[in-house]
Amino acid sequence: MVDLSAPTWRIYRSKLADPAALEAFKTKLIQWLARFEQFSYLDSNGHSQDVFQAYDLLVGAGCLDAIQARAGEGAFEQLVQFKNQYPKEYLFGYLAYDLKNELEQLDSRYPDPLEWPDLCFFVPEHRISVQNQVLTIASATQAPEDLYEQIVQTKIHAPKPAEKIELQPRIQREEYLRTVTQIRQEIGRGNIYEMNFCQEFFHPACELDPFNLFQRLRLKTQTPFAAFFRWQGHFALCASPERFLAKRGQKLISQPIKGTIRRGKTEEEDAALKTELYLSPKNRSENVMIVDLVRNDLARSCQPGTVNVEELFGIYSFSTVHQMISTVTGTLSAEVSDIEAIKRAFPMGSMTGAPKLRSMQLIEQLERSRRGLYSGAIGYFAPNGDFDFNVVIRSLLYQQESGYLSLQVGGAIVFDSDPEEEYAECLLKAERLREVLRK
Repeated sequence: MVDLSAPTWRIYRSKLADPAALEAFKTKLIQWLARFEQFSYLDSNGHSQDVFQAYDLLVGAGCLDAIQARAGEGAFEQLVQFKNQYPKEYLFGYLAYDLKNELEQLDSRYPDPLEWPDLCFFVPEHRISVQNQVLTIASATQAPEDLYEQIVQTKIHAPKPAEKIELQPRIQREEYLRTVTQIRQEIGRGNIYEMNFCQEFFHPACELDPFNLFQRLRLKTQTPFAAFFRWQGHFALCASPERFLAKRGQKLISQPIKGTIRRGKTEEEDAALKTELYLSPKNRSENVMIVDLVRNDLARSCQPGTVNVEELFGIYSFSTVHQMISTVTGTLSAEVSDIEAIKRAFPMGSMTGAPKLRSMQLIEQLERSRRGLYSGAIGYFAPNGDFDFNVVIRSLLYQQESGYLSLQVGGAIVFDSDPEEEYAECLLKAERLREVLRK
């Protein structure tokens, strides 16, 4: 029996020889996770430029105890109680976008075909991490050396031939263009300054192998906040480039993304596109509006005078796009808890707009799908008080029982947005995810 009040963790450590050894281990680890009904796989994919990174890889597998809740059931209060119950343990989990309904006088009017709980966290049975090429396996129930052998002995089978999965749009192109025009009119009236408008591509009933699919997605995208999360029959395959909120010591860090441009076909074209993105008045306008919103969100939780924009308009490159990313930090006030700080910043401004409340009201009116876990956050709480959560974008969400598969993408609409260009940007953001479904 495991003492849930204080599990005894047995530890195994091993040095991985080189990056190739780490890649080989990840491939087997992803397949090994198939035996668990609950797991969270968080991967930075070697993005060493992230100075706030705590782990190259962090995984929780199996479940000693868990909490799940719906918005309106006191979900955040239940999380506080659960976290207080396990102050010395890692907690892995997620926050779905519809928790907004618990934070403001809002609702969600569309059906929920994916049926994720709005909040879910668990204490893992096993924990696996890699940092600086050192592999650590901790287990509350087994000898960690045995787990290591299980993983490295996992056979990698060739994936079974599968039909190419083609997704259908929830919003037709013409309706999307009309809606962007409508949002621009709202901006012209002074009701909002910016709004993140999203659309869904979906398949109502398909069969797929989430484990092989995530491996292909991970290798194609190599994003710094990738996540593979399973809760029973629900799977999130996330290739996120964006951090929602992290805490290191008493420092809060948020890194909103606003501004996207495609990669070039040559080095010269690629460099020119990066410069074009950096100098773009529209993208700078989008970015600075959200930076101001994030500064305001963090100021509600931080010591006066400590909120700072450490980087403005940083340009970062990914497999298909360059992104404009800014970094906002602040020192958490002693009287504000971790979960309260998250509540005060959730949902993230990059996925709502400014002002946040009016933008969320319009999102519910103008979008055609429930966001659910999309534009929520996946991450962890650590025993030392640190936490790290991504933004659930560039993701495939799958309900195994029904076969429902969802891919949502969006972009920031400002007054000078061109509807055709915004639609093309959505397709660009979805490109790699749709590719992996066709191969």
